[in-house]
Amino acid sequence: MDKTDFKARAKALVSQMTLAEKISQMLHEAPAIERLGVKEYNWWNEGLHGVARAGVATVFPQAIGIAATFDTELMHNVANVISTEARAKYNEFVKFGYTQIYQGLTYWSPNVNIFRDPRWGRGHETYGEDPFLTGSMGAAFIKGLQGDHPVYKKLDATVKHYAVHSGPEAERHRFNAICNQQDLYETYLSAFKYCIEKARPSAVMGAYNRTNGEACCASKTLIGDILYGEFGFDGYYVSDCGAICLIDEEHHLTNNHAESAALAVNNGCTLNCGGAYQYLKAAVAENLITEETITEAVERLFEARFRLGMFDEDCPYDSIPYELNDCEEHNQLAVKTAEDCMVLLKNDGILPLKDDLKTIAVIGPNADNPLVLLGNYHGVASKKITILNGIQQLAGENTRVLYARGCRPFGDEDPDTIRDGIPLNEAIIAAKKADVVILCMGLTPEIEGEMADKFNGTDSGDKETLKLSKLQLQLYEEIKKTGKPIVFLHVSGSAMLLNDMQDESNAVAQIWYMGGRGGLGVANLLFGKANFSGRLPVTFYKTEEELPPPEDYNMDGRTYKFMKTEPLYPFGFGLSYTTFAFSDLKIELGDNGLTAAATITNTGTKEGATVPQLYTKRTVEGLRTPNLELKAFTKLTLQPGEAKAVSLYIEKDRLAVINNDGKSVHLPGELTLLLSDSQPIERSQELGAANILTETIVLP
Repeated sequence: MDKTDFKARAKALVSQMTLAEKISQMLHEAPAIERLGVKEYNWWNEGLHGVARAGVATVFPQAIGIAATFDTELMHNVANVISTEARAKYNEFVKFGYTQIYQGLTYWSPNVNIFRDPRWGRGHETYGEDPFLTGSMGAAFIKGLQGDHPVYKKLDATVKHYAVHSGPEAERHRFNAICNQQDLYETYLSAFKYCIEKARPSAVMGAYNRTNGEACCASKTLIGDILYGEFGFDGYYVSDCGAICLIDEEHHLTNNHAESAALAVNNGCTLNCGGAYQYLKAAVAENLITEETITEAVERLFEARFRLGMFDEDCPYDSIPYELNDCEEHNQLAVKTAEDCMVLLKNDGILPLKDDLKTIAVIGPNADNPLVLLGNYHGVASKKITILNGIQQLAGENTRVLYARGCRPFGDEDPDTIRDGIPLNEAIIAAKKADVVILCMGLTPEIEGEMADKFNGTDSGDKETLKLSKLQLQLYEEIKKTGKPIVFLHVSGSAMLLNDMQDESNAVAQIWYMGGRGGLGVANLLFGKANFSGRLPVTFYKTEEELPPPEDYNMDGRTYKFMKTEPLYPFGFGLSYTTFAFSDLKIELGDNGLTAAATITNTGTKEGATVPQLYTKRTVEGLRTPNLELKAFTKLTLQPGEAKAVSLYIEKDRLAVINNDGKSVHLPGELTLLLSDSQPIERSQELGAANILTETIVLP
């Protein structure tokens, strides 16, 4: 037998298993089958922004932050580091004769759900609100994770959570997400389709909820008809943890676990995170499922394990040494990623900070909070550099750095007042003594995220409001009263209401959850050792009243594509310490797609990177079309005075529109193309993004 014919090898191995043995291998905690040389294996591993939950590893900025780089090459490099460290760890763990949870090669990342509502607590695990940006970053991540060897895979990547999944978190185990066919294909399935076509992920994970009445982990429509049928997916499908039991317990679509397990496997769910598939033996006895169907599922799983080299002695990835884990080179990339992900939203000239500052006050609950370095689904950072630490390291020898927490990040009252004196008063004193205040506010993973409950006790990490906590707003008002210049650093994984900060602060920047050594990246930017180049992957709204209810999955009124009001900060927006000019836009329409070419010039005095973004706009009678739609982007770095030609390409199938039936159709008519360094709307220009080039063509 050809050693590289993994499908045949899997078929031969599974043919020797009993029914009970086959069923046991469909659970994420798969036991050993010693007589066949099959070792115990746990399928559950996490790697959202670094190897997670497996000890020390390089911790990169949270996924939403990496998306803000708008840099697919950087994303690929980050994922390559993650897979290298994962292999390095696995190569040591496997010497124990087995692999336990978080020690294997099958990774349950990336999360390509669409961040359609800023109140969703898990949105910072995603790549933002735009399906094309999400698909592009997701595909780059998958390729970096899975490697480029012609025979073996470095890791298995798993795109999740399929599909139509973005809250409400408290209801996810029983919620039925209802959406029309246009939104289904145009928004919710788009990134999954892109990733499958461009990067061929090994696995897809199903969501907890129902979509249009069908459980996502047992949906004939989503799994069989669309994923394996229309999209041509050829990997394996895994349930979210405990999701199969929920089919009867919470969704009430079946009567018991045996029926739920049979429904899931019959419709294509191969692997069960949880214990529901142990009931498959009863399901076979009750003629709810055939052994042949179970056999086919197990063959898929073992084909994956063979392709990862688990049964071979000469897999090239087995030689990756443990010394590469958390090495200095990887941590330098993490700091570079932190610098590139942060978004400058306002700057009246106060940044970069001047060298002759005598005193800097670093104030706020997130200034020295190590939790905001890590986000969620994180590893252990061997060295944590907070914002305060970074500023202390880079401040000049004649500059004094004062620190005051000011308040805790959540709540209406601060119970630490008794223990720590009065934090608010200490912050006021520090501000009055300083030449400039670096005010570090926002959220923490305790407030937003999976099962986070510090913001409120009922919404499991979702936010009831987009306003900062009462304590933080009080601190902000008191610091503002001092009259000192304020650089406002918003630390979060999502958009909040920052209207007052935009109007009243001297500078505003979105910092995200910045990675284990992210505070050094912040300081490099503040002191001008690096330049801001991040762009917002989400919209910052002016009000929360304009948002539809979180339970409403209709896209009308949501995201930059369909909102009906002016944003505070637009999707795609971000400033720099230098300036750029866009010129000479030329559009060429060919048989297979469209090319937009232009010249980009750095017209300022500093080296910097910009993000040319190509959007389309068109009107089709009788069809809802987006306000604008991102179709292509790139990132390039230019020296002062340097000019470069850029070429952005839109494939022909992406020039189609999605009709009311969810079908992709090519329609003749006018198409407007807009090239900009931000979302090409008036608000971007008001905020300082100057470049918008437009051209209208006629599609045949």
